[in-house]
Amino acid sequence: MDRLILGDVGYGKTEVAIRAAFKAVMDGKQVAVLVPTTVLAQQHYTTFRERLATFPVKVEVLSRFRSQSEQKEVVENLEKGEVDICIGTHRLLQADIKFKDLGLVVIDEEQRFGVAHKEFFKKLRAQVDVLTLSATPIPRTLHMSMVGVRDMSIIETPPGERLPIKTVVAAFDERLIREAILREMERNGQVFFVNNRVMGINLLAERIQQLVPEARIGIGHGQMAEEKLAAVMADFVRHELDVLVCTTIIESGVDVPNANTLIINRADRFGLTQLYQLRGRVGRSSQLAYAYFLYEKEKRLSGDAEKRLKTIYEAAELGAGYGIAMKDLEIRGAGTLLGVKQSGYINSVGFNLYTQMLSEAVAGLKATGSGLSKEEIRLKNMPAPKLDLPLDAFIPEYYIQDLDLRLSIYQQLSALTSLAGVQEKEKELADRFGAMPPELENLLYSIRLRLLAKKAHVDTIVTEGSQIVVRMLGGLIINKSLLEPLRAGVIAGRNQVAIEFKKIGDKWKEVLEEVIWRLG
Repeated sequence: MDRLILGDVGYGKTEVAIRAAFKAVMDGKQVAVLVPTTVLAQQHYTTFRERLATFPVKVEVLSRFRSQSEQKEVVENLEKGEVDICIGTHRLLQADIKFKDLGLVVIDEEQRFGVAHKEFFKKLRAQVDVLTLSATPIPRTLHMSMVGVRDMSIIETPPGERLPIKTVVAAFDERLIREAILREMERNGQVFFVNNRVMGINLLAERIQQLVPEARIGIGHGQMAEEKLAAVMADFVRHELDVLVCTTIIESGVDVPNANTLIINRADRFGLTQLYQLRGRVGRSSQLAYAYFLYEKEKRLSGDAEKRLKTIYEAAELGAGYGIAMKDLEIRGAGTLLGVKQSGYINSVGFNLYTQMLSEAVAGLKATGSGLSKEEIRLKNMPAPKLDLPLDAFIPEYYIQDLDLRLSIYQQLSALTSLAGVQEKEKELADRFGAMPPELENLLYSIRLRLLAKKAHVDTIVTEGSQIVVRMLGGLIINKSLLEPLRAGVIAGRNQVAIEFKKIGDKWKEVLEEVIWRLG
């Protein structure tokens, strides 16, 4: 197994990991849980132990919060097989770590690790299963999932009573900061105040203390002594502090449901994924949460910084993590799948064609071990062509009045994968419900056209003014001789075909279908 679990912050990815780990342990295997920070390692350690307390499962943690003697004991017990689940930071990747029988690796917040770190585990054993958790995966990981190199599951349903986070992008303003902190304190809540550098964090904390003298303020960052950092985090969790002035050490999975206001100083210096992950530290209960992204008043924002802040402001709805990751993929490129960076090869063929070539290679490998042909697997994995036609295509209520039955028919239609299947469904509908209305005929026509278009490597079929334009996937070149027998009104270009309404008239649907059929 090599599966990406894509779920927004607070959607329950950790619960999935706990259950997968429990199943692996019950099968006699050991589990490694790799996390990016010591704070998150400690939190997961507590969560795993509490959830599995009633079962014979030994959970341990390896991080700098443990003493050298404690770490040595854990390492020895791992090799003996006496530890079932080991949660750790990069410490788990060091040469002295040996598992007796490793069966599952869980990588949490994978966007925080380098490719070399993650591929290291796969070399430990040929049969090791890998479960990757992320709200905003790095472009390489997301792209590998989209083209089928690895599997992907998406958690789309938010927890009950979860509310979207109210997001504010503004210039640094002391009055705004004071109001935000006091509002949170009035409802007995807590505040994260994030600064992007350790340098100057003490001065910032003093400034906030002067602004809000009634607040209990603590400081947390990665350069603090282990005991001191652990103590500060524990105080914050116990609500002995109102405001935690900290660095991005809280970015990864830290869960404090009572903290429902986040203020980020110099937000323009953070990456898009970082901003999204940080915003996910609040709004983890039924309370309305607030996130303030502040930038310097006098300083002009760069183009990229402005885009990042605009994207995070617009992506305020629940479940926006996938959209953020897709935007990141679009901006940064997909990276090399077998290497650790983006090479020149993808630039020489273009992203779309590269994706298509890669999908075909993956389909070939999958066909080797399955009963399906390479062509069947390739078609199954190809993205559905986009259709935008001047047609009313739906099942009218008067034709099938029962809502559940109508939805069931929609599901059956969406699952059709062959022209023969469409024809069979057409006969069945006419037999069960009588003569079909034009809207349903249009719907079946659209399904038939989409299947033909997929086989022909068509990317989009869209209406543009007085034309219908058919564009090929990845800029594939059209063999114009295939379209010569068609009447006037069909104009073939290098990688697109235009069909003119005025010259074709009412027969445009038949002509469009024949064009797609000939291209395939």
